Amino acid sequence: MRVSSTLLFLLPLLVSLSCAEFSAKVGVNYGTLGNNLPKPAKSVELIKRLKAGRVKLYSAQPDILRALNGTNLQVSIMVPNEVISNISSNQSLANEWVQTNVVAFYPDTLIRYLLVGNEILSYMGPADKITWFNLVPAMRKIKFALKTFNLHNIKVGTPLAIDAIEPTFAPSNATFRSDIAVPVMKPLLQFLNKTKSFFFLDCYPYFMWAANYKNINLDYALFQGGMTYTDPVSGLTYTNLLDQMIDSIVFAMRKLGYPDIRIWICETGWPNAGDIDQIGANVYNAATYNRNLVKKLTTKPAIGTPARPGAVLPTFIFALYNENQKPGPGTERHWGLLYPNGTNVYPIDLSGKTPLSSYEPLPKPHNNEPYKGKIWCVVAKGANMSELGAAIAYACGQGNHTCDALQPGKKCYKPNLLILHASYAFSSYWAQLRSQGATCFFNGLAVQTTKDPSYGSCKYPSVTLP
Repeated sequence: MRVSSTLLFLLPLLVSLSCAEFSAKVGVNYGTLGNNLPKPAKSVELIKRLKAGRVKLYSAQPDILRALNGTNLQVSIMVPNEVISNISSNQSLANEWVQTNVVAFYPDTLIRYLLVGNEILSYMGPADKITWFNLVPAMRKIKFALKTFNLHNIKVGTPLAIDAIEPTFAPSNATFRSDIAVPVMKPLLQFLNKTKSFFFLDCYPYFMWAANYKNINLDYALFQGGMTYTDPVSGLTYTNLLDQMIDSIVFAMRKLGYPDIRIWICETGWPNAGDIDQIGANVYNAATYNRNLVKKLTTKPAIGTPARPGAVLPTFIFALYNENQKPGPGTERHWGLLYPNGTNVYPIDLSGKTPLSSYEPLPKPHNNEPYKGKIWCVVAKGANMSELGAAIAYACGQGNHTCDALQPGKKCYKPNLLILHASYAFSSYWAQLRSQGATCFFNGLAVQTTKDPSYGSCKYPSVTLP
């Protein structure tokens, strides 16, 4: 059916009015992948100190839910990926999950959102793809379970990463990936639209900028200006990268016939540190991004995005803590607003009431340009020596001839010291397999260094960055 030009003109206004009453409180993601994090009661105190209005949990941990009892923090709980398929075909199991993890704590704990899975459409294994098609049935079962227990104020959704759309720079060109658009996204959007829920989006300008730092101005990614971008089709002009990414989802939804589903930024943030080979991960950029983000989100009247001017964008910042047990590159362990001891990585007020000009000057960034030179992967200071043997065995079992130099009689066998052999194995493994996604971590046993650990005729392999 052809929509009149008058109606098209009014759509942004209608979206703005429909969102105007929804709270713009900024929340925080409370992850627990650390062995040195405060107890839940203390963590709740710290969340309040940050003046967060909401909190998202990655699982329904009873001790955390009890700690949130009696607070005014709105709570989101995640249904684990691994139970999606079972719940999708078993209403009794869905009822049991809701009774155990929601009813037992509600309404004293203000549970408002159930998020089924976490970025499930980003996993590409054969078993994962089966789960894709169980996602919406599982969401329906969870929604029905909520109705069974007369819980009508709890929305059901699922967080998706930006890779749910085909790569594009112009938002107007955005479409959902061809493997999920019709079989998964269309029924998902139908469910969200029918239940008046949200499209929960994990959206990280950091990753897009870091992968394209030569073409995307850093200030543009940090809400600091630096450039503008005009979409060649829509004619909309963008002043920051986050809006551009959000509107890509808006246009992709429009193309499937769902132009009005509200967007919730389920995760966003900027890493405050990272590995030597990771660009732009520092306290200056993290504080600048998150402070400017809060200012944008809490401005009244709401700013919205170019495609949805005036729309409220509820948001969870990632994350509460630097979590030292998260796997992957160094940035994964450095997204926190707080250190594990509860002190601020940098001061921030999530209510948006603290003027940006009142903050103390930040330390100047040192890695906004890529490191050039050699990097090695060696045993980290304080590493658990009892775990090194298994780590060496793993590293030496990967790649081609990874640890030949450690064999008796070879150049790096002597001195036969565990820490030297481990550092060689880590460096050799990483040098061979970094291009395939390998990291220098080994469950916290390894760290990158620019100091050559080679000795005598024993030369440690390295990664060389141009």
